[in-house]
Parts: sequence; structure tokens; C-alpha cells
Amino acid sequence: MVSKVTSGVRVSVESFYQHDYSNPINSEYMFAYRVTIENNNSFPVKLLRRHWFIHDSNASQREVEGEGVVGIQPVINPDERYQYISGCNLRSELGKMFGTYQMENQLSKELFEVNIPVFYMVVPFKMN
Repeated sequence: MVSKVTSGVRVSVESFYQHDYSNPINSEYMFAYRVTIENNNSFPVKLLRRHWFIHDSNASQREVEGEGVVGIQPVINPDERYQYISGCNLRSELGKMFGTYQMENQLSKELFEVNIPVFYMVVPFKMN
């Protein structure tokens, strides 16, 4: 698991290879990742947008942008956390993701960015 703190918000990410949803013969590798967002501020924050950068070891790159995460824009109160699980498909056995969340301070209505740390997706047999 990797973690990063930006502007009082800690983002932790852990990835998992999804063997049953992958097809290595066709260069299809599926990964799930669990994100935990902890608000260590004295004010509630709302996650408005996400911006992901996805890199495959075959040199392909993608960007994904959109509102919220998994279809919602959660409000995270002080000293609380929000967790969700999502997925990513790769065309190679190795890859990485990172990005940013756009957050809003619910008291001042100020917008700020929170960094999502780089995390790696590796097919287990590649780690030997």
C-alpha cells in the first residue's frame, strides 16, 4: 500500500491482480484497486472530480477524468475516511497509475487538489 498527504487529506491505494477476469493470451490484464481517503482537516471536504494517468509497460498511456468516484461525490467529515474499490485493465503485465482529486472545502467553498500517489499493478508471476 502507498500513501500520500496533500492539504490535510491522506490518500492510500492498494492494488490487486484479478486473475479470473484476465486473459494473458490476449494481453488482457485486469486489476482492482482500493482507495482510502482520510480527511485530517478541521473542515469537511467534498470530492468533486478525479484525474487519473494510466501507464502500461508497453508504453501506452491513458488519461481518465470525470466527476466524483464510482458515481458519487462523497463528503468526508473531519477525522473520517471514505473508501472505494475500482478497476483498471492493462494490455501488459506491468503498469502504474497516479493522479489528482479536486476537492472542495465545505466551509469556505475553496477548491484544492489532492495528489493520488503512484501505485503499481503487477501480475504476481512477474514479481519472482
